[in-house]
Amino acid sequence: MQTRQQPWHQTRFQRLIVRSGQRLQGWANNPWRRLSLLLIVLLVSFSVGGAVGSLTGALAQLDPLSALVSVLVIEVAARIRGPLLRQGGNTLTLELLDMGRIGLLYGLLLDGFKML
Repeated sequence: MQTRQQPWHQTRFQRLIVRSGQRLQGWANNPWRRLSLLLIVLLVSFSVGGAVGSLTGALAQLDPLSALVSVLVIEVAARIRGPLLRQGGNTLTLELLDMGRIGLLYGLLLDGFKML
């Protein structure tokens, strides 16, 4: 006898998350809003990259661990990019992911050059 699995019920929180993503994409249809959102993500990730580099450089104890975490974050973002690119349609998520990667990497590199 084979049992049939019941479909999962979406919680109110899950529906809210899906709707908020759709609302953000609708809000970002305006080119200036999209550009401002991308710029905000770029600058925030640049600040995070600079902060990670500065803090670990000042402590000089967590350098290998922070380098590993930074490389893992950038690599996971690069791996997520492939399915998003093949999916098509939703380019906002792909652009936000790219801006986050670029900002984090640039922040880390710039802070690394300051440490030299």
